[in-house]
Amino acid sequence: MQTSKLLLSTYHNMLGSLDGWLAKAAEHPRGDALLGDKLADDMFPLARQIRFVCNLPGEAMNATSDVAFASSDIDDETIASARERVASTRALIADWRSVALGADDKPVILSLANGMTFDLDTEGYARDWALPQFYFHLMTAYAILRAAGVPLGKVDYVGYMLAHMRQPAAAD
Repeated sequence: MQTSKLLLSTYHNMLGSLDGWLAKAAEHPRGDALLGDKLADDMFPLARQIRFVCNLPGEAMNATSDVAFASSDIDDETIASARERVASTRALIADWRSVALGADDKPVILSLANGMTFDLDTEGYARDWALPQFYFHLMTAYAILRAAGVPLGKVDYVGYMLAHMRQPAAAD
């Protein structure tokens, strides 16, 4: 499978999981206040983790396939608006499935805000940057919600796998 297509499928599935977590968070007694929670003082709050998770697919598509994308620098103030952001990101991903994707050996220049620059190809960018960053912020969001008492478990993380589950054989 081409790297960019793998990224799109991964992002789509995991953003669906994030939406489910946020649906449960909306039912939590603290509701929107959860968006300010952090795991540690030197980490970003839940709202920023969600923003990063939703920016990363567009940033990856821009880097690997020259899709125009401008990252947001605004955090959501409500769980409802965070869920809307997730839904909008998933819609973009659906649209990108029809885009001519870059080859796995396409050069990618990754420049960070701190001045560091890395020369990669699409495959290396996806493996060493795009997916690790996505999962870091996604799992930080999961951990913040779990630490706050939102009832999440493994099935909430990989619920999309249920579509691939074998049905038990009929008893004779």
